[in-house]
Amino acid sequence: MAEILHDVVGIGNAIVDIIGRCKEDFLVRHGAPKGRMRLVDAETVTTLYEDMGPGMEISGGSVANSMVGVASFGGRAAFIGKVADDEFGKIFAHDIRAAGVTFDTRPSSGGAPTARSLILVTPDGERTMNTFLGVSPELAQGEVDADLISSARIAYLEGYLFDRPEAKAAFRQAADIAYKAGRQVALTLSDPFCVERHRSEFVEFVRSRVDILFANEAEIIALYQTHTFEEAARIARSATKLAVLTRSAKGSVIFHGENATTIAADRIKHVVDTTGAGDLYAAGFLYGLAAGKSIETCGRLGSLASAEIISHIGARPETPLAKLAAARGI
Repeated sequence: MAEILHDVVGIGNAIVDIIGRCKEDFLVRHGAPKGRMRLVDAETVTTLYEDMGPGMEISGGSVANSMVGVASFGGRAAFIGKVADDEFGKIFAHDIRAAGVTFDTRPSSGGAPTARSLILVTPDGERTMNTFLGVSPELAQGEVDADLISSARIAYLEGYLFDRPEAKAAFRQAADIAYKAGRQVALTLSDPFCVERHRSEFVEFVRSRVDILFANEAEIIALYQTHTFEEAARIARSATKLAVLTRSAKGSVIFHGENATTIAADRIKHVVDTTGAGDLYAAGFLYGLAAGKSIETCGRLGSLASAEIISHIGARPETPLAKLAAARGI
């Protein structure tokens, strides 16, 4: 068995997040459904970029955010994702490495540009994502680093990658490598629309290859086509080894074997920006799991990280998560 060099390796879309504030009428004017993620083409993302106000540009993407969170806790994190050899690609690579995450995927040249997501935050803290995927879903099997995946305790996969055949193949390859190496495979469902596009494949993949499933209320209901969260949770409990289900202000519930653990959401004075809340919850949980902590402690670390991230703009911790966890005695 390969030596363990990383706690978690994430595989997902490599996206430069451009985060800015806007009023409600900006979303209406541009036909952007509030609180949702929509895929847009190059022309639309350019129009939005030119019309929006000042923005903060950082490396992003759901699983990339999670890996930065793991590193902020003091964990050893790595990321596999595709960027182009362009200015946004350089921004992504520099930023994620500076955050302490191993990132060695070679950039592509001569094709589609690096992905970017314009994240518009309204005064109530809700974020609306307009994502141009560019080259990111073109991650292919030859770009999956088998040695890197085998060296991590947990391989964490991003559901968004199911949207392109070549990325889906790389996704499955990564899961197989982790499985054969005796590592754990974790999956985030990413988005209810993504789940609806690939429901049958997701159900089968969760049943056959996933050790740890992350989903929010809308995603787990979409996966199992139920009317209520409680119905979907019952199915998830029997269909997975470990189901981690987040419920925003209601906290989270974790199903493991015959046990169910409920974790309260950390209270904060004011929600500024919900961008990355689920990503950082996963970071805390995965860090705790890799460190051998109890399920309850993993959930508390996830809740702590999620609360920190929604207290300010952007999906990067402003205070090291290891410091916050130590202060809380977690």
